[in-house]
Amino acid sequence: MKKKHLTVSNIIFAIFIVLLIIPQTRVALQVAVNKVRVFVFSPSVLNQEDQAQLPPFTYQLTKLNGDANAVEVGQGEVTFISYWATWCPPCIAELPSIVELHEDYGDKVNFLLLTNENPEKVRAFLEKKAYDLPVYIPKMEAPDKLISRSIPTNYIIDKKGKILIKETGAADWNSTNVRAVLNAAKESK
Repeated sequence: MKKKHLTVSNIIFAIFIVLLIIPQTRVALQVAVNKVRVFVFSPSVLNQEDQAQLPPFTYQLTKLNGDANAVEVGQGEVTFISYWATWCPPCIAELPSIVELHEDYGDKVNFLLLTNENPEKVRAFLEKKAYDLPVYIPKMEAPDKLISRSIPTNYIIDKKGKILIKETGAADWNSTNVRAVLNAAKESK
């Protein structure tokens, strides 16, 4: 019996490896694996001593249609910043939760989804997924405290520029915990 179980395990493992090798199934499989992480993982507030303070700044951005845009960060508005890409499986996995959060908080929180990809490619991706999100191309270097070598990296920044949440990797942004953080940040003076 044990030998039969081992054989079934080996077959399943081999199928998994083959699916990872085939380009047409690789991204879909990686997104599925990351969706499991999103399902079980919700970001939490950083410890007080880990909450970096950003100096207030104006993020110079370009909309996907080419129009210039400037968004103030740490100057009286709560801000959600996401560094992401259309080719990134963890980014794709967490986007539905960001879409849901944006639907409820989009008029109360500055949402900045930032990418360095070709705007046409990003626009096509958003249309295919039917996502209505504020996606921008950065036109300036981010402050040091917002620089990460990994994507997705997401931040929730309070009205005064304090980083309340910094999360690298896929997560559930539409969680009760995140909503509580946003609600408290919006109510703070």
